[in-house]
Amino acid sequence: MPQYWIAIHHPDDEQKPVVVDASMRREIDALNDEMHAAGVRVFAGGLHPPRDAVTLTTSAKGQVTSTSGSHTKAPEYVGGFWVLELENVEQALVWARKALAACKVPVEVRPFY
Repeated sequence: MPQYWIAIHHPDDEQKPVVVDASMRREIDALNDEMHAAGVRVFAGGLHPPRDAVTLTTSAKGQVTSTSGSHTKAPEYVGGFWVLELENVEQALVWARKALAACKVPVEVRPFY
């Protein structure tokens, strides 16, 4: 069965961080429970902001260098995601709408190969 990545995008703006309050946590927990009960959730996880990342790169000579922070600089970052096993993209979009309602930030849907 096809799997879909449903990603939650947070703005990378220290002045306006996404506030995950008790109400939002309840909505996300309820969505997780609903996904689990429906048997569609393969995996879910929340991510720390890009400033907490460590990026590894390789030089032309094969030396590995690590640096603090994300490799990609963008106005948004993936703050969390679900991997769902579903029949088709239409079903993924139904779950994505629920994720949008719970998380109140942009949601992206992408199929796995």
